[in-house]
Parts: sequence; C-alpha cells; structure tokens
Amino acid sequence: MANPKKKHTRMRTDLRRHANWRISAPSMSKCSNCGAPSRPHHICPACGFYGGELLIAKKTKKKEDQPPQQ
Repeated sequence: MANPKKKHTRMRTDLRRHANWRISAPSMSKCSNCGAPSRPHHICPACGFYGGELLIAKKTKKKEDQPPQQ
C-alpha cells in the first residue's frame, strides 16, 4: 500500500472526518389522500395511495360492537 510522504495536520484530518458525520434526514411530503407524512415518489405507508390510486389495500380491524348473529 502507498504511504504518505508527509504528516497531515490535525486540522486537515479533522476537516475530513467532520464531513462524514452529517447525515441528513430523508425528505418528507404530505400524502394527497390522507395528509400523513410520506417520502416523495413512494406509496403512503398510512393509507396505501400513490398518485391518487389505491395500490395497497390496508387491513382494517372489525368492530365487535355488534353481537354475533345466530
């Protein structure tokens, strides 16, 4: 492997290392159907809509308010 000819200064080393810690959060936009935050160009995780069309039907829990019919 190649070895450095001269020692890098602490400032130069720290500047290089400093640039790597910055991680940006993913951009978010509002869903046009339900208004929940979702990533742009992705299916909404809350309602399953993308571009005004239902692509993934979400399961809903049945209410047990009514007694079973016999």
